[in-house]
Amino acid sequence: PVTTIKEGVTEVKPEIAAPVLLSGAPASPGLASGPARLIFDASQIHKVKEGDILVAEMTTPDFVPAMKRAVAIVTDRGGRTAHAAIVSRELGIPCVVGADRATTTVADGQVITVDGSHGKVYDGKVARRVETSTVTHMLGDVIETRTKVYVNLTQPELVDKVASRHVDGVGLLRAEFMVARIGEHPSYMINQGRSNEFIDKLADGLTTFARAFNPRPVVYRTTDFKTNEYRALKGGEKYEEVEENPMLGYRGASRYITNVETFKLELAAIKKVRAQYKNLWVMIPFVRTVNELAQTITIMGKEGLKRSGDFKIWMMVEVPSNIILLEKFIAVGIDGISIGSNDLTQLTLGIDRDSAKLAAKFDERDEAVMWSLERAVKIARKLGISSSICGQAPSDYPELTEKLVEWGITSVSVNPDVIDHTREIIAGVEKRLGMHD
Repeated sequence: PVTTIKEGVTEVKPEIAAPVLLSGAPASPGLASGPARLIFDASQIHKVKEGDILVAEMTTPDFVPAMKRAVAIVTDRGGRTAHAAIVSRELGIPCVVGADRATTTVADGQVITVDGSHGKVYDGKVARRVETSTVTHMLGDVIETRTKVYVNLTQPELVDKVASRHVDGVGLLRAEFMVARIGEHPSYMINQGRSNEFIDKLADGLTTFARAFNPRPVVYRTTDFKTNEYRALKGGEKYEEVEENPMLGYRGASRYITNVETFKLELAAIKKVRAQYKNLWVMIPFVRTVNELAQTITIMGKEGLKRSGDFKIWMMVEVPSNIILLEKFIAVGIDGISIGSNDLTQLTLGIDRDSAKLAAKFDERDEAVMWSLERAVKIARKLGISSSICGQAPSDYPELTEKLVEWGITSVSVNPDVIDHTREIIAGVEKRLGMHD
């Protein structure tokens, strides 16, 4: 099989001949050893020092500062679309998710080795008696494609490095990590009379990305924090209920139209950045109904953010209702869609994307999911709007990327480690389809 390797990451092959302490799902490639630090909630993240291995039941956005210090990550729960998996791939560190008993098997301070390529955790420091390879850059002509290659980004520290690559823009800029860095619930800050502080801090984060990629587009996904993640912010317990199932709870566009004051802070930050950088666009996540989309766009318009030649509004397609009623969603007035294949897969197949037990069944290549992807891309093409995908699928499955290009997708947004490989795949498909002169 083709192995795609992040720049500077060591890819381990074959598997190591040593006793295995834990097994889980390989979430981010590479091999790293160090002392384990068991973290049971975000209040303990200060325990993780440079060179440690973070071991937790799951990670959330408020774990990110510790994840940046860690050399590897191991979690009890989660699949390859879990928070730990996404952030690890972006940071370029090994990660094993769904290791089940990691927090009870591994002792705090115990030296372990994490093989993120094969989903194994070993006791002690394992010698690197393996073949290794690292990414090499091909010299010669730059590959150009009609289908744009965008990148999924989160960490501002990586922005300059990624922006220097042959990439057409940011197809998914996640809000959650910038909000987690602010560290306080927006409603809490509003009630303290500190609205402008929230706006300024979020605008600073957005500016980092917009400036680095200018004039290439940066598609910013407005906040999609779930209630449990909002509760973890300072002051959050006062404003957030404890939900049985936050994944299907009070999130996305539902929040914007019922908690308008908080949404206005985010819109003010976007407007502030766009005064200088017109390449910042907006993508609305987790829209359940056509009316939710219409109300959200109306609120944006009242705050001075209306569609124009240089301001595009996209919608995430990640709820089955988006697929079923896509023509009606588009008729509300949007410039593009981006398929969130992680949530779309779990909601189409009825599989918890963080379930280690069901991880093998979570597959974007399932016939029902592929039918949905094809329908979304072809309808967008027919109605003349942009179409993209920003879930994990195209980073993992080159054959799925090929299908998307065949159906007429206008862009594919992938993790930083597979930018060049994805463009090569797209170029091959376009050549076969006669899309190049």
